[in-house]
Amino acid sequence: MNLSVTSHSDNLQQLERAAYCDLNQIVTLLPCAALLRDPAAMCNEMGAQFRDVTIDGALVSGVRFLVYAPHASTVAVIGDFNGWHAKECQLTRLQQPNIDSGLWGIFIPNLKAGERYKYQLSDQYGNQLPDKTDPWGYYAEQYPSFCSLTYQQSCYQWQDEKWQTRPVTAKHQQPLSFYELHIGSWRRHENGDFYTYRELAETLIPYITEMGYTHLELMPVSEHPFHGSWGYQPIGLFAPTSRFGSPDDFKYFIDQCHQAGLGVVLDWVPAHFPADEHGLANFDGTALYNDPDPRRGWHQDWKSYIYDYGRDHVRQFLVSNALFWFEHFHIDGLRVDAVASMLYLDYSRNDGEWIPNADGGNYNYDAISLLRWINEKIYAHYPNAMMIAEESTAFPGVSKPTNLGGLGFGFKWNMGWMHDSLAYIKEESIYRCYHHNTITMPLLYAFSENYILSLSHDEVVYGKGSLMNKMPGDEWQQTANLRAYLGYMYGQPGKKLNFMGTEIGQTAEWNHDDQLQWFLLQFARHQGMKQLVKDLNHMYCSYPALYQLDCDPSGFEWRIGDAADDSLLVHERFDIVGNKVLVASNFTPVPREQYRIGVPLEGTYELILNTDDALYCGSDYSLITTIKTEAKGSHGLSDSISMVIPPLATVFYRFIPNPA
Repeated sequence: MNLSVTSHSDNLQQLERAAYCDLNQIVTLLPCAALLRDPAAMCNEMGAQFRDVTIDGALVSGVRFLVYAPHASTVAVIGDFNGWHAKECQLTRLQQPNIDSGLWGIFIPNLKAGERYKYQLSDQYGNQLPDKTDPWGYYAEQYPSFCSLTYQQSCYQWQDEKWQTRPVTAKHQQPLSFYELHIGSWRRHENGDFYTYRELAETLIPYITEMGYTHLELMPVSEHPFHGSWGYQPIGLFAPTSRFGSPDDFKYFIDQCHQAGLGVVLDWVPAHFPADEHGLANFDGTALYNDPDPRRGWHQDWKSYIYDYGRDHVRQFLVSNALFWFEHFHIDGLRVDAVASMLYLDYSRNDGEWIPNADGGNYNYDAISLLRWINEKIYAHYPNAMMIAEESTAFPGVSKPTNLGGLGFGFKWNMGWMHDSLAYIKEESIYRCYHHNTITMPLLYAFSENYILSLSHDEVVYGKGSLMNKMPGDEWQQTANLRAYLGYMYGQPGKKLNFMGTEIGQTAEWNHDDQLQWFLLQFARHQGMKQLVKDLNHMYCSYPALYQLDCDPSGFEWRIGDAADDSLLVHERFDIVGNKVLVASNFTPVPREQYRIGVPLEGTYELILNTDDALYCGSDYSLITTIKTEAKGSHGLSDSISMVIPPLATVFYRFIPNPA
């Protein structure tokens, strides 16, 4: 969109003089060529940066603009400050001896924060292109202008020093329970307006901490033109969306999360970018950021461009953006979206629709090396960070260190567990005995990666229905099934992730244009569901046996894994010093009385949670809260216990060994 607005420039003569100031004043920290090879510097140097420079012997404050457009013949910055007239502020192509960097720059004095601007470019033939937002812009307006806004990163005063300087910990041995959130549809005002970042800080943070979650995982906040994309079609990778407030407001939100002891993970989308004309598409009149061949540069499913991961400036751009969110917004992790689409050249393509790699295979070597580089950079700069992959295939070594041949992520979403467990629980209880291998299959590979068990937004959209409505049976059985299933999830090895609404037993499919069904909490079964999720989180964080060896097979042992006829699962979890929690799930509406289970040690099992409890609106079926082991062999072990396992329920018992 080309804008024409009345100028309110303070001094056009000063602007014109600035355009011809010494080029060495435009790039103050690094030579141009070096800048383009240093992603950590790029995120602090590119775009619109507030700087002080000397002009005619006087120190002048203003904004230095830098943009990469190697194939453009002219570049100008236009905005309210110059009446949107390109001739007022033509950028200079930055060249050094024998080097044409492709960078264009200008310093404009006396500009303040909040000034609207865009770039106006002509291609190599002199044809004017659609006006572009700043690829490195920190702040942007919404439709219809999509203007970039000047923003000063250093103004916000952080108060999270205690969080930022906490000791580095091995995340795979920590309790991690993520609440996945879409900011625009968690809650809304009565008139339908969004909650702002600051309003969320006052409402969401107390709610999440009370519920016992350790981390918020935010669906993409990078600026995106279409709300219905949920953020997965981003244009402004360096700007938190202004739908909910300013960048400072978003910093305040993260700051408050940290002060409350809550980590923040952002969804990050390096897998594709939309074709909107004000964005990266055809930026300087060429396919500057994507491969021009649609067999490598165009996503057929998402109707969007694919970054050309083999080009150095694209790689630097994406690495600098990953670093940017940690440095300037103090985030704690990135969950990288659609990793599988990056790894495979034939992802969602038929024969003839993709180009093999140099070895004739389907691995995208450029994407693989880029992901490794991103992970190495993040962990080197931010050792307390988490890098999480949403990767839906069996690509080897996703969460293995790069020096061992892996991709270097810290964790991987366990999509197989999600698919298999949901396929099982959707069956009527009478038929589950025929699908027992489906629920036990994920344990065959549970320790092949550092897994997060995810029940994400993808499972409650596009006609899939809510989790509650996936459950079979009448209303009582649906609720009992969901309680038992969530209990089963919290007893399994792997970190935990629930999409918002799971905790209240949302019955409607998620709608990004509406808030969650908070009115359901007037009903007892939904109140019970909320209380159960709260108690599951707090229990999970209180017993190291439930998290400390999530990624180690020594932390898990089956007690009963083959009781298909009874649709029953029993296992024990261990921590590093041998403390144990026994978990039993009954996926039928038939209570199991005096069910004998072999155990290896003498002692006592004490009940710590029962998903069938009246507190959760369960049947409150009578069960034994303290169970002593007996010297009766069972399941190949010398001792055993006799349990009562309620209908459609998961129960947790902690083990207390007999004194030596």
